[in-house]
Amino acid sequence: MKEQNVPAPDVVVARLPLYLRALNFLTEDGLGVISSSDLAARLGLSAAQIRKDLSHFGDFGKQGSGYNVAYLRNKLREILNLEDIWDVALVGAGDLGHALAHYGGFIGQGFRIRLVFDSNPQKVGRDLGGLTVFSTNVMKEEIRRRQIRIAILAVPAVAAQRVTDDLVEAGVGAILNYAPITLMAPADVHVQYMDPVAHLQHMAFYLK
Repeated sequence: MKEQNVPAPDVVVARLPLYLRALNFLTEDGLGVISSSDLAARLGLSAAQIRKDLSHFGDFGKQGSGYNVAYLRNKLREILNLEDIWDVALVGAGDLGHALAHYGGFIGQGFRIRLVFDSNPQKVGRDLGGLTVFSTNVMKEEIRRRQIRIAILAVPAVAAQRVTDDLVEAGVGAILNYAPITLMAPADVHVQYMDPVAHLQHMAFYLK
């Protein structure tokens, strides 16, 4: 593999999970080799874009012979640090948190919700997806004890920044935020946003 002297742009890293998802489907279909043009057609991208993206991380195919699906899939999992299961802390045991705790798609893709927290005393101690809901009062202590690095934020916007500050203090380095607010976090803490309303507003623009 090539030396990664220059970090790949985040926009490139953001496309790698899309490639991995397509390769997972190809594996399930029993396909052993795929060309960059066929992979691009499945993803709505150009073959040149895929080749350029992958070139940031190494040489994965040969001219005219395409990509070995299993090999490229394994390499992308390695690049994305998905060789082991990541434990995740879920903050918020409301309707959204309930849905996330019961979602079965995390474990097969390298993630496992290990802890659930909520500030509502009526929810603390209850079972959610086979996990006991902890109070946010003990969140920093429990996250440090379990050495959890990833958190999902499913709390109201008014509480999101305070919870983020606590997560950062506890050592969390990556936060998936469902709250409709832009969070302030240190530069070394990666935050991704999932705002369904913003996505709907984006799409509404194209409806004439």
